[in-house]
Amino acid sequence: MSWLISSLIFLVVTAISLLIIAQLPLGIEVDNFGKAFIAALIFGVLTAIATPILFLLQLPIINILFFPILILVYALLFGITAKLVVGFRLRSIWSAIIGAIALGIVNRILFFILGNIFPAVG
Repeated sequence: MSWLISSLIFLVVTAISLLIIAQLPLGIEVDNFGKAFIAALIFGVLTAIATPILFLLQLPIINILFFPILILVYALLFGITAKLVVGFRLRSIWSAIIGAIALGIVNRILFFILGNIFPAVG
């Protein structure tokens, strides 16, 4: 599958995930699919920039602390995305932390389902 199609599928699934977690009582609000798509795009770009830096900083000594730090970084990226996208709001820092975790979980579930329906996607 081409890089462009894979990226579009990822963006659409992430936008749908954002819409799903916005329906949960987590303090996350998304106005519509267009805003969710833009938020997914910005979050994806921020994550693509931050991930290589995070893995360069991962040392065997701090492996135990890496997961909590990773969650906090993704929460920070989630918060930055909310600041950049009008129509995507977080009520608190806890909304960012729980929202980042929920986004990862919902994305995984949707990609699992999509991968079972279309094996080339998973």
